[in-house]
Amino acid sequence: MTDGDPSMSDDPGRIRSIAVHRDDVATALEATLRSDREVVLRVTPPFSGRMRARLHSLGASDEAAPDDGGEAAPAPVHVDPRDLVSDVPPYPEVDETMADNPDADLETRRKRHTEAVESWREAVRESVAAGVELDADGGGGEGGETVEVDVTALG
Repeated sequence: MTDGDPSMSDDPGRIRSIAVHRDDVATALEATLRSDREVVLRVTPPFSGRMRARLHSLGASDEAAPDDGGEAAPAPVHVDPRDLVSDVPPYPEVDETMADNPDADLETRRKRHTEAVESWREAVRESVAAGVELDADGGGGEGGETVEVDVTALG
């Protein structure tokens, strides 16, 4: 969709589509599934019609800071990587790949696990959804109305 599309809202700050790199989606999803951290794809203000989402680990620095006028700046939009992947495949655990190769030596098991993880990452990269729901206000707040935006997968 383009900024000049007459079917679009007149609101120039409304996000109509986001671009995500397939590797960023796989990395964020893997980090979220494999650790106690919440890793998201983040779209930061000032918003424009087409935005690029980048990797971001949520933490204490995610609060909106006041701008020069003393008012809170628009909050970044955080997109859960699970929302960007249609049919998230189960992550290959070490115990599973070892059980699949009980007679293999340690190096062979490591190699097969590495191959299973790379296969998982490839499946995730190929399963990036064509759209995702974001909060309608573009601020990533909770409990609000949502809007569907297009997702362009890069890479």
